[in-house]
Parts: sequence; structure tokens; C-alpha cells
Amino acid sequence: MVSEKLACLGIFAAVLIGGCRENPDPSPPQARVAWKQVGSWSGRGDKQTETFTSDTGGFRVTWATTNETVSGEGRLKVIFRSGDSGRPIIDAVDARGVDHDVEIVSAERPRWYYLTIESANVDWTVTVDERIDVTVRDTAPR
Repeated sequence: MVSEKLACLGIFAAVLIGGCRENPDPSPPQARVAWKQVGSWSGRGDKQTETFTSDTGGFRVTWATTNETVSGEGRLKVIFRSGDSGRPIIDAVDARGVDHDVEIVSAERPRWYYLTIESANVDWTVTVDERIDVTVRDTAPR
């Protein structure tokens, strides 16, 4: 009888102590990239966009050209320019014909920008997203 009580007491203590342990260390933070849309433009012919600011200097440029009027004569050039001086900072896209792609580009530092979009003989769309570096921690229970 005494041994049964001791056995029960031992099991109770093991459950109690096991239930009071701290959670295991969480997984280390993971670096991830998120994208925030800066702007999207479309048209035919040349365009200068409004200025926009960047906190990181990293960009994803998604572009497409369609409806080429003369085969082989379509052209699209996208340049990031300094919002202060107008000087070219990044030559992001230089394409001919009907096509589409995604370009990842970056500048040496954050600043104000605008785009000049030079186009001939094609309809175009250009979307710019800014790179945002984020850190995530897995919070799922283990």
C-alpha cells in the first residue's frame, strides 16, 4: 500500500514538474523580403512619373510591352532619376519588341526618385515595388 502511494506521488510529481517547464527557446529570427508598391503606370509614348521616396533604395520593376505597331521597332526604357537633381540613378529596363520581365535593381542609398519612361511603337505597363527587409520569428507552439 505504501509503495502504491509512493508510486502515485512520484507520477504526480513528474507530471507537475513536466508541466511547469518553460517553453523551449523559440526559433531564431528569419530574414525575409517583403515588397511595398510604390506606383504603377501604363501608356504609350514617353512619361515622367511623380516623385516618390525610398527608405531602402531597393526596387522590383515589373514591366510589359504589348501591341507593337511595327515588328521589331518597339522600345521601352525605364530610368530611375534623382528627385533632387534629375540625374540618372538606375537604368532599370532597356527592352525591344513585345516582352515582359521583372528586374531587381538597387541604388547606393535611399532618396527621392522619379521615373522617366521612354517608349516607341508599344503599349507598356510598369510597376515599381520597394524592397522591405523584415525579420520574422516562428511563434507556433512546439
